[in-house]
Amino acid sequence: MAGNMKPTAKETHETLIIKSAIFSRLLLLTLIVLWRSLVSPYDTSASINPTCLATARNRSSSPPHPPLFPSLGSAIENGVVWDSVYFVRIAQCGYEYEQTYAFLPLLPICISILSRTVFAPLIPVIGYRAVLALAGYFVNNVAFVLAAVYFYRLSVNILEDPETAFRASVLFCFNPASIFYSSIYSESLYALFSIGGMYHLISGANNTAVLWFALSGLARSNGVLNAGYFCFQTMHWAYEALFLKKRVSLAMQVLITGAFRCLCICIPFVAFQAYGYYNICLGRCLDELRPWCRARIPLLYNFIQSHYWGVGFLRYFQLKQLPNFLLASPILSLSVWSIVHYVKSRTELSLSLGFQLSSEEKNSAAWLYSLETVPKSKDGHILEKPSSVVLEKHDLRQRKQTSKAGDPAELHVEYESPAKSGYLSPSILPFVIHLGIMVATAFFVMHVQVATRFLSSSPPLYWFASYLMVSPGMGKRRGYMIWTYCAAYILLGSLLFSNFYPFT
Repeated sequence: MAGNMKPTAKETHETLIIKSAIFSRLLLLTLIVLWRSLVSPYDTSASINPTCLATARNRSSSPPHPPLFPSLGSAIENGVVWDSVYFVRIAQCGYEYEQTYAFLPLLPICISILSRTVFAPLIPVIGYRAVLALAGYFVNNVAFVLAAVYFYRLSVNILEDPETAFRASVLFCFNPASIFYSSIYSESLYALFSIGGMYHLISGANNTAVLWFALSGLARSNGVLNAGYFCFQTMHWAYEALFLKKRVSLAMQVLITGAFRCLCICIPFVAFQAYGYYNICLGRCLDELRPWCRARIPLLYNFIQSHYWGVGFLRYFQLKQLPNFLLASPILSLSVWSIVHYVKSRTELSLSLGFQLSSEEKNSAAWLYSLETVPKSKDGHILEKPSSVVLEKHDLRQRKQTSKAGDPAELHVEYESPAKSGYLSPSILPFVIHLGIMVATAFFVMHVQVATRFLSSSPPLYWFASYLMVSPGMGKRRGYMIWTYCAAYILLGSLLFSNFYPFT
């Protein structure tokens, strides 16, 4: 009977991933409370909360009633540190100052909605700002658990190896930037919609993937880079339609559809920039206009990052920033190693951007390279593939061996199938390209210490680390080093960040 059927390995793994994600969040929240109680914070301004400008102008507004448990509310508010201050303030008061527009609205919107609905009964008990903080913690921790589930589903489909996917997903649950996924930051929402969008993309639900990627761009600015997955897919589909099928009309249809999808992904971020222009620039005298308002392309986000935080190409390359480069070196090293290993192992594939593929390899990554997987109507128009249609994956037994030279960077993986699978699969290529762009941005443009959380949602990092952990000879040692790195950054991050000390 159906009720007596044993769960599959995938179902078992997914259940364990949910438990691991929940356990990791409870662990982080426990560490935050512990360190807050044992260590004196470096900055005690977390509880300062000036009246909203709009409220201050409205003299008829009556002061709020004091909460029943002010000490409990104060304890929750003390955890609002660093960028969390901005997100909570925006959720409470809206975008009051120019620099607040550096923080995109998805997280503040979620916090505001929850604080006015589900958590509204708690306002008289602990106070409104504490409720806002509580809503922020709830949103991000729930979003992280969901992101971990999608990460596992994505990994199983891409790697075609449930065990490797499981290891990678557990690593993601305890990633070195974990403190930010349990705090009032936008990392959890970005990871959920970014990784979820990738999963829907490989499942063939392209329109759903567009929506999820668009929401990731409403959580963090780098969400617009997810449009690159559709650019890559469109490039290959158009090539097949034009040069292999000799159908110009189909190629044009593919290009127009792909361009429209990329545009839809970018619209939320662009719309938010227009919102900032409307609030800050319109209706003001020429002498009152901010410098970016008079620019040919008035991009508020770039101006804020440069003017208030000194973000720019090579601007962080200073001797005094060496400790921050050292802080980011583990994640950057692992990222570069994963990229170099893939490009070195699949040189022809990488240099040709996937155009030099055998038929078997194209079939193994049909969602990305082959137009044949796209259902057509009778008149030849592209139809949306339902999300339930997923290509069946074959179980491949793999055999790993090190190179004859003994180079630890050379991980040779042989398969019974001629088409390489696992981390060397053709499906990995766009993820590696995306990671490469992110690494270059983090190293050359951003405050480099932010790289730990900036790159922490990139799937190739965990896929590659998962393979390192079981590689012959050095696997146990590498696994120990990777887990030590994650544990150290979880402990260090929860200690420093929660007490308003600089971390990443």
